[in-house]
Amino acid sequence: MDTIKQPLTKAQLELLNLFSRPVDDTDWSAIRRMITRYFAEKAIQEADTLWQEKEWNEEMMITWLNSHQRTQYHP
Repeated sequence: MDTIKQPLTKAQLELLNLFSRPVDDTDWSAIRRMITRYFAEKAIQEADTLWQEKEWNEEMMITWLNSHQRTQYHP
């Protein structure tokens, strides 16, 4: 079995404390959804900030979607 190579974060310790008692599947599903929603909203806020700072617009996104950005492979 793998050993932990670094100390647990504050968030990990809080979750361990939370789950030190039984939590039913319904509650666990709700908790996972809340955590997922929190990080999704945080990512959206960061993306919105970038759009404003970089003055990106829908036309630029369409251009990016239609462009080829990968590095070419040369055998």
